[in-house]
Amino acid sequence: MSKEKTKAVLNQSVADLSKAAALVHQVHWYLRGPGFMKLHPKMDELMDGLNSHLDVLSERLITIGGSPVSTLKEFDELSKIELETATWDKTTEERLTEVVKAYKYLSDLFQDGVHATDEEDDDVTNDLFADAKGDIEKTIWMLESELGVAPGL
Repeated sequence: MSKEKTKAVLNQSVADLSKAAALVHQVHWYLRGPGFMKLHPKMDELMDGLNSHLDVLSERLITIGGSPVSTLKEFDELSKIELETATWDKTTEERLTEVVKAYKYLSDLFQDGVHATDEEDDDVTNDLFADAKGDIEKTIWMLESELGVAPGL
């Protein structure tokens, strides 16, 4: 089986994880105000997590015969995560809300990956998407808790 749906979702994930990491990096650099001392290193942790998922999913794509997108142009063209030029006028809450929005999108994308891999009988990639989704959902809970939002996906 060619696993074309799985390859497509994996490549979408490569582009979107790359853009999500850029968004988190932007938040990391443009944070100001109360909470900076704890949130600045937290953004490092989030970037590390995104980059870990990026590496695992990219390598899986190669393993099943695909070719991951790998240029900024390709990331920008394929990704559905919007990234604006940063300014200093956003609040910490606004910035974290943008990150939550991106993570919710990733959670939905990884669910699409679970469905595609079920359909194409790719249990290994299915596990990778399920693990990534669980990690992303935990991060959503943590970020929303920081924002005072009650848990519940």
